[in-house]
Amino acid sequence: MILPNYKSGFVTIIGRPNVGKSTFLNRVIGHKIAIMSDKPQTTRNTILGVLTTDEAQIIFTDTPGIHKPKSELGNRLNESSYNAIAGQDAILFMANANETLGPGDRMILERLKDVKRPVYLLLNKVDLLKNKSDIDRAILSYMNEMKFEEIFPISAKTGVNIDELLKSIINILPEGPKFYPDDVITDHPERFIVSEIIREKLLYFTNEEVPHSIACVIDSMKQIEEGRVEIYATIFVERDSQKQIVIGKNGAMLKKVRELSRRDINRLLGSKADLTLWVKVKKDWTNRPDYLKALGYEKDSF
Repeated sequence: MILPNYKSGFVTIIGRPNVGKSTFLNRVIGHKIAIMSDKPQTTRNTILGVLTTDEAQIIFTDTPGIHKPKSELGNRLNESSYNAIAGQDAILFMANANETLGPGDRMILERLKDVKRPVYLLLNKVDLLKNKSDIDRAILSYMNEMKFEEIFPISAKTGVNIDELLKSIINILPEGPKFYPDDVITDHPERFIVSEIIREKLLYFTNEEVPHSIACVIDSMKQIEEGRVEIYATIFVERDSQKQIVIGKNGAMLKKVRELSRRDINRLLGSKADLTLWVKVKKDWTNRPDYLKALGYEKDSF
């Protein structure tokens, strides 16, 4: 049933890595449904977040950061981000307000110039600007590249201008039904979110090439009694040396990952989680189509 004057639509968030797309999505939805890290390629799947208000329902899609790929996985991440543009009611192109417009931004803008739907420019992290007049120069540099529906300097971290942005998006959405029930905030199952929570903690504690070589798979997840869930998960890396880093001296690293993961998983599930982690090596998995498929990174799975 379509409610009178009710609006609904689909909006994709796109941009380079580390511009704050996942932080923005979590801020808008009001729940942590996308993991966050300062490491590139933190987001590897398109993450759907549903915002339902009394006047509209907006279905946001958070996409992997578009980058210069160095592996088959990287190629697939970029492809999934560009594919997420199709069929949307609006596109949110996000960039860092505290960085100059660069080749990576221009590469994305070239794709967006052909989009027939409204494209918004979101200049994020204005809270980090030491000189507020810098935002004017940033806006001008992007205006010289293409025409935008509207431009919003925002802070996904503090919420600056987020409400104003949402009002503008709702204004351009068509009238339509609620595609999801009011209590749904994402279409991803709990198993997926649990695996992402574990990967987020690994990204936090590791550096250099290790974050790009990590995948996490939930082998088993079941309720063993009221208020208690048993979870077995396997962490995959590409080399034996990376396995040693993830495990840490006397298992110290893995223990820290486990404890921090359990905290967030308990909050997510509303139950106490008994979490067991294993670490295995799949050599060069980020370039092997068979391994990518086995780990859930098929081209049509994003």
